[in-house]
Amino acid sequence: MHSPLRLYGRSGELAILEALLTRLRAGDGGALVLTAPPGLGRSALLGHAAAHHRDRHHGPVLHASAAPAEQRLPYSGLHALLCSAPGPLPVPADRMPRSGLTPGGLLGLLRRLGADAPLLVCVDDAHAWDPESRAALGFAARRLGAGSRVTVLVSATEETAFTGLPTLRLGPLDDDAAAALLDRLTDATGDTDPVVRSELLREASGNPRLLAGLVGRLTPDQLAGRTALPYPLPGAEGVLDAHAAHLDHLAPETRTLLLLAAAAQEHEPDGAGADAALLLRAGDRAGLSPAHLDRVLFAPAGGTGALQRAGSRVHFSHPLLSRAVLHRAAPGRRRAVHELLATLLDGPGAPTLPALVQRACAAPGPDAALAAQMEAAATAPRPHAERSAALARSATLSTDEDRRSARFAAAAEQARLAGDTGRARALLARVGAGAAQGAAPYVRGMLALRDGPAADAREVLLAAAALLAPHDPRRTLEALFGAAEAAWDMGDAIAYLDAMTRIPGTGADRPMAQYRAGMCAVLGGRTEQGHALLRCCLDAVERAEGAGELMRAGAAALVLGEIDAACRAGARALAAVRTRGPEAMLPQALEQLAYAELRAGRHARARAHALEGLHAARRTGQPNAATHLHAVLALAASVEGPAEACAAHADAALAGAGPHGLTQAATLATWAVARADLAAGRPGEAAARLGPLVRPGPATGHFATRLLAVPCYVEAMALSGRTEEGADELEAAVREFTLWATRTADLQTPALLARCRALLAPPDRAAAWYEQALAHHDRAGGDFERARTQLLHGQWLRRRRRTREARGPLRDALVAFERCSARAWADRAGGELRAAGEAVDVPDPGGAGPLAGLTPQQQRIARCVAEGATNREVAVRLSVSPRTVDHHLRNVFATLGVRSRTELARLLDR
Repeated sequence: MHSPLRLYGRSGELAILEALLTRLRAGDGGALVLTAPPGLGRSALLGHAAAHHRDRHHGPVLHASAAPAEQRLPYSGLHALLCSAPGPLPVPADRMPRSGLTPGGLLGLLRRLGADAPLLVCVDDAHAWDPESRAALGFAARRLGAGSRVTVLVSATEETAFTGLPTLRLGPLDDDAAAALLDRLTDATGDTDPVVRSELLREASGNPRLLAGLVGRLTPDQLAGRTALPYPLPGAEGVLDAHAAHLDHLAPETRTLLLLAAAAQEHEPDGAGADAALLLRAGDRAGLSPAHLDRVLFAPAGGTGALQRAGSRVHFSHPLLSRAVLHRAAPGRRRAVHELLATLLDGPGAPTLPALVQRACAAPGPDAALAAQMEAAATAPRPHAERSAALARSATLSTDEDRRSARFAAAAEQARLAGDTGRARALLARVGAGAAQGAAPYVRGMLALRDGPAADAREVLLAAAALLAPHDPRRTLEALFGAAEAAWDMGDAIAYLDAMTRIPGTGADRPMAQYRAGMCAVLGGRTEQGHALLRCCLDAVERAEGAGELMRAGAAALVLGEIDAACRAGARALAAVRTRGPEAMLPQALEQLAYAELRAGRHARARAHALEGLHAARRTGQPNAATHLHAVLALAASVEGPAEACAAHADAALAGAGPHGLTQAATLATWAVARADLAAGRPGEAAARLGPLVRPGPATGHFATRLLAVPCYVEAMALSGRTEEGADELEAAVREFTLWATRTADLQTPALLARCRALLAPPDRAAAWYEQALAHHDRAGGDFERARTQLLHGQWLRRRRRTREARGPLRDALVAFERCSARAWADRAGGELRAAGEAVDVPDPGGAGPLAGLTPQQQRIARCVAEGATNREVAVRLSVSPRTVDHHLRNVFATLGVRSRTELARLLDR
């Protein structure tokens, strides 16, 4: 069966072509030039347009491709085009000049060919036509328009000028389109290994022809990951030859300079270009004239179109051009250029890493001595990405298989630290089975910790630690800390203790030992001892400089409840990562700081840090970090709003937390949605969400964060009137929260505990508890939690018909909520204040229109009923009795002239 051609990722371009063809069918012609580097699908789009016009609309088509061998033959391109006509030409052959058609003659001929039916002219690769044919085609195409019944589509490289004609430039395929094309290309071979997919997509960089070439040269075993990928990947030759062919007409001096520029990029990071000063020196050594160098490198518009200058750097106009230049050069000439650059880059003492990279490019085969030199030079303070590239080259030069695997594993680790997880996985795929003495499992485990099920990451890291323990104490320690972090994310306290107890209890790093012992003591029930050790760890933070040590100090401060200290440690850890790296730690540093800011009540700061962390997590390929940051953003949005943002972030967090077992993120996201329910006056829904988190049992929330949600749970149960039916669960939750309050230094906790007691206390004792809670808030600070206590206090006073007393705390709550941008909470406080009889200048959504004639309380009841709430649910939400709701609802019906809840809902919808 013939499978029709499908173009991936070109919906916009196809829509433009369809619009052109639609106008052509209506009798209006036109022209369009498609430009793109080789391999991006110019020919495929032209072929699609030709087939569409010919097969679906039965219109005539002139379709020709260039013949490079005829490029010097005048009018050969037009001759090939006219020979594709489906019938005899309307002009006799003896009336056509022997040299070809004149520009005016071509225009008249095309008009006559389109007289009977709209004509589509498709010229592929017009840049390879002879100049006379290109000029005649451009002349004719610029004069086609309304009523001409002829449309000309031309494809050409970006350098080919068709002045005055509309141009559409094709870009690379986006990630989704490239992945869909890869699925189509590999459909017959079965499943493709995820690492192989990532490497193919990375290598192709959105070029569909290149992607097809790479897939076509791999075996089914290589695609499935059963056999290691070759290095470099084969299959790019066709695209590289097409790129290089555009440079063949250049002068020999210019081609030499292009080869020097391409070779000079080999020791630079991806996208950095070449050093212009180095190219000047290399060009001088190669015998290029100074005038030529100045003209090509430093002319304002460049001398070739292939090179572009940006300050002191020189870049190729397209990334594949540099590869094409190296690919086209003869091996001996290419090696000579690399040796020349290596000589210029050599330092006064030992060879520099850039020089060694150039010598590695010049090496005709494996070279154990050069590989060892490169490995020794790939150390700090070199950036992790440069070290990864150098170690990978060192591995390819290695003669011993074990050394090769160890160097590929080291290169993968450096790529991971640089935040390039795709590159790290591709390098790991080249590590031999059972080699590298635990280094490869260590990198796999650390990658899984950021992008995989937490339970899998824990097991891999524990196994890696056992393999590394005899010979690599540093990585052993990092593997065990990583396993403990995975267990923490899972919410498995026993697994966390198991990993932490495997860490040696003594050593030169005293703060680390204190942190390890303190965390084990806290989770083991020896709280006082554990807190003393963690405070020692925290006291040492002033002398700490490393990001890891600072982040451990921040975690210790959070466990102690010393929130300000956690914020300071988090800010210093973030500064350390930004100044010294590694890039891979940036999402974790931002996440910890954002969470500490949340605990401090600074929700706007938390949101700013979490958003930056989310972008960093996506950029560095760390979905698990993105899941945690979505949970933090959901918590911030549950205060600041809008509710839709809270729900969206919570949904994203829960979607990521489920498959990867991230219990902490799931707990925080659920708490955020419940808090948004409370802000919107839905305590019943909030109680239902929070109950499973705070109650004991196997389905409980995260062991370190679930107690933070207890005050919200108590509030939800009290406002929904479920304190009697859930008395046992409430008592157990408050008892556990009370015990935790005695062990934490968080100044907000005593206030929250007093608020919980006020909500559950009998009427004669609740007022005293509210006063005690407010006194604690005065000492702790924090607008948001104080405002929530004031709101609940004012609401409690209003329910006791002490409306005049209720206005003070409700007014204070409203002002505080507005000050911290808690819009939904401010609306709730404003509604309570209006119900207490005070006019409030707060925007009341929906107050205009048909509800304008109702009182504020009647408006609130009408909206709740229109949402589908029963009288009892409305009473709970607004803190009134069901009889009061019934009374107001009758007045609402009478005022609005409706007879049922359904009619009320329809009226509000309108």
